[in-house]
Amino acid sequence: MRYAPGHNEAARDRIVEAASRLFREEGIAAVGLAKIMSEADLTVGTFYTHFKSKEALVRETLVRALKSRYLDLERALRAGDVELAVRAYLSPAHRDAPGLGCPTAALASEVARHPRGTRQAFASESAPSLDLVAEGLSARRGGKKVSRADAAAFFGLLAGTLQLARATPDHAESDAILEAGVRAALRLASADDGPSTTARPRSR
Repeated sequence: MRYAPGHNEAARDRIVEAASRLFREEGIAAVGLAKIMSEADLTVGTFYTHFKSKEALVRETLVRALKSRYLDLERALRAGDVELAVRAYLSPAHRDAPGLGCPTAALASEVARHPRGTRQAFASESAPSLDLVAEGLSARRGGKKVSRADAAAFFGLLAGTLQLARATPDHAESDAILEAGVRAALRLASADDGPSTTARPRSR
């Protein structure tokens, strides 16, 4: 059977989009190929036409999701408003839509147990977003340079707070966690007493 030009590319995109949402909603290990292909409205047997393995699909979904997150972050920080970006990240709307939200908060703990190639893809695609965060923090601190490592620690506070809020069943308590995270992140964003580059061990 002949397909129209672009059929395979369109099918591949549907697989990635379905997997990306399902992985973030339910976890990578919990989602099988049958469910992904059903969501993409394709047969399971056609999966290997597009990907060599589930791990290859995981890597592509991470790359695409992290690129999308970078664009969202860029828009939020374009005006130099770190507080706006923090509040958007730690919002009830973001908490309640994991399938469309930040892949770091949803998947980082699982990615840590995946093969090196997958972890490397995650780290490589996360780096541009961390650089954006570093630039935003530097601007908020009056031009004092912030390292990528410090930006990662800041972003870790945001992602960890979102994870805890999602894991808390009481709605009011979950909202309180988000708001406390916002306050903590803004204090850290304005801090001017920490090192701007990787600290060297003190001599004894």
